[in-house]
Amino acid sequence: MNADDVAHFLKVNPGFFDQHPGLLEAIYVPHPHGGRAIPLSERQLVTLREKCKLLESKLFELIRYGEDNDAISEKVHRLSMALLGARDFAGAVRALYFHLREDFSVPHVALRVWGKSPPDAAPEGAPVSDAQRARVESMVAPQCGPVANDAFGDWFGDAREHVRSFALVPLGATARFGLLALGSEDAKRFYPEMGTLYLRRIGESVTAALAARL
Repeated sequence: MNADDVAHFLKVNPGFFDQHPGLLEAIYVPHPHGGRAIPLSERQLVTLREKCKLLESKLFELIRYGEDNDAISEKVHRLSMALLGARDFAGAVRALYFHLREDFSVPHVALRVWGKSPPDAAPEGAPVSDAQRARVESMVAPQCGPVANDAFGDWFGDAREHVRSFALVPLGATARFGLLALGSEDAKRFYPEMGTLYLRRIGESVTAALAARL
């Protein structure tokens, strides 16, 4: 009989140690962290404690994620309320820039709209190339990643050389009419694999606010 036979026997006979309870104390196995040998029953307790610690760690991680999500949801709500309360296009843009900077700590923001009529001299109405519009119209969701060689990098002006990552949020429910670009000096702030749920929600709020004021 080899080790595999023993393992198979114990697996198909789960009541073996119930019939021979003394073996649990008589069989000694190495401690999982080295040192002295311990009874099999004590080894089971050690294993259970380690599993409990792992579950506790995962629970604390889930709680932390939940708290982080609650905080982000509250920030998105404040931004939405500020956009809703804006009296005109300029007020909505000011509210947008303020909350993105103060609540979300996004240092660089660029906004462009087209096909509508923003106030005269508003930088948000600056010309947008056909290639840029085509790319925005092809977006089905916000896009995130490094800013190097991106077609919208120039929108950040002199700050472009400091921007290391960006998020592009298309505006428009049925037809795209603008783009919100967020830039960070942290290369890991916006990355391709990150979730975009809250970016989509921000885009929907900005779309509704601007569409109603243009």
